[in-house]
Amino acid sequence: MDRPGTTIGSACAAGHTCESGASLPTLAGAYVLAIRLARPVRVTVAGRMAKTLPAGRYLYCGSARGPGGLRARIARHLRRRKTLRWHVDRLTTRGTVFAVWAIPGGDECDLVARLAALPVPLPGFGSSDCRRCRSHLLAWPEGVELGLGPPA
Repeated sequence: MDRPGTTIGSACAAGHTCESGASLPTLAGAYVLAIRLARPVRVTVAGRMAKTLPAGRYLYCGSARGPGGLRARIARHLRRRKTLRWHVDRLTTRGTVFAVWAIPGGDECDLVARLAALPVPLPGFGSSDCRRCRSHLLAWPEGVELGLGPPA
């Protein structure tokens, strides 16, 4: 992930709610969303039994390969009103995205591997088409350093 020419940036100012993602590049890449749930959220993955995620901090690792790249995908995640298309939409519409790391040219599975020491709260979340990762959602306990650099 730490290749020359890649950057870890943010759509959020530290300590503030993310606004639009307009400053992010239109390049393809990977990203990490830091999401805070103020209360528990019930989610279902791949038609399996529903599970309740407790209130707390979570990290979602995703990729942006389509038109508009990182800017378009992250801007979509930051919108509260949207069609629920991906697993993470259930969290971004009920929680608060408070930090974003964007890695042009990056790979979401490499990000998950880099954060592998964190707990997996819900196997299969965001990774139903991935053969490498148990989940693309990780719990982020308070006080744990990520090693991703500052979000902004």
